[in-house]
Amino acid sequence: MEAVLTLEIGEAYRKERGRLLAYIRSRVENLEDAEDILHDVFYHTLQGISVTQPIENLIGWFYTAARNKIIDWYRKKRPIRVSLQENEEGLLLGDLLADSGLHPEKEFFHKLLADAIADSLDELPEKQRHVFIWQAVEGKTFREISAMTGEPINTLISRKRYAVLFLRKRLSEIRDLLNDVK
Repeated sequence: MEAVLTLEIGEAYRKERGRLLAYIRSRVENLEDAEDILHDVFYHTLQGISVTQPIENLIGWFYTAARNKIIDWYRKKRPIRVSLQENEEGLLLGDLLADSGLHPEKEFFHKLLADAIADSLDELPEKQRHVFIWQAVEGKTFREISAMTGEPINTLISRKRYAVLFLRKRLSEIRDLLNDVK
């Protein structure tokens, strides 16, 4: 029974690896760190196999585990401490922030937008979500997707269109909020 679960997890991981990595990458800047988190998610999923309580929604499990691993990763990072007092070179905290390119407001809104997009993508029907991600995120052509899935190109175009319309509607509040901030 456990071997069957391991195969199911491996197959689900292979299918969702690209999307899951993109999800992690939207929250973690460094590709190597994102890949480490991705591997931790898979490893801990395999370690957590329980025959008595099967995982009902494996994809949801992956994303929940990824979110938790990202939170853990940020908790482990040690904050850089900068004195509010003038340092020996005469720089203040404001000068250091300006020089570093850090813009907390931009980072906040970037994270807010990334979270809203990820949540909205999760709400899409599976076929629309896959077509949207393959085409808009991964850059595959409709012809390539058609060859992968066996679906007609017009069907794929239609699915992407419905996905875009849904995402526009769902993300309009975030867009309005960002426009108000400017």
